[in-house]
Amino acid sequence: MNIPAELKYTKDHEWVKVEGNVATIGITDFAQGELGDIVFVDVDTVDDEIAEGDVFGSVEAVKTVSDLFSPLAGTVTEFNEALEDEPELVNQDPYGKGWIIKLEVAEGVDLSGLLSAEDYQALIG
Repeated sequence: MNIPAELKYTKDHEWVKVEGNVATIGITDFAQGELGDIVFVDVDTVDDEIAEGDVFGSVEAVKTVSDLFSPLAGTVTEFNEALEDEPELVNQDPYGKGWIIKLEVAEGVDLSGLLSAEDYQALIG
């Protein structure tokens, strides 16, 4: 199981990479493995201001659809458009080419609620 130490994680199986005031967000290797083959990624919140915990999109796999929850408050600035033609990138490279959105983090957002790689590993066993 790949859990990069430089990223932060949520209990909902999203990963977060914060650089300055921009957070790149995707789903974890564990999550994509549980979902199976991803056939569609739907995000219709670009340019929307969202709160922590809000649904920002969904991932459709062969057997299920799963909501995506924002780990942070902010404004969705970008959707990974490569996923429109190649949703399987989420399966193949969840921490790289399979990222889902970029979020401009709202001022004053507290990152302490995010899990470290070690805490996430403990969560999933």
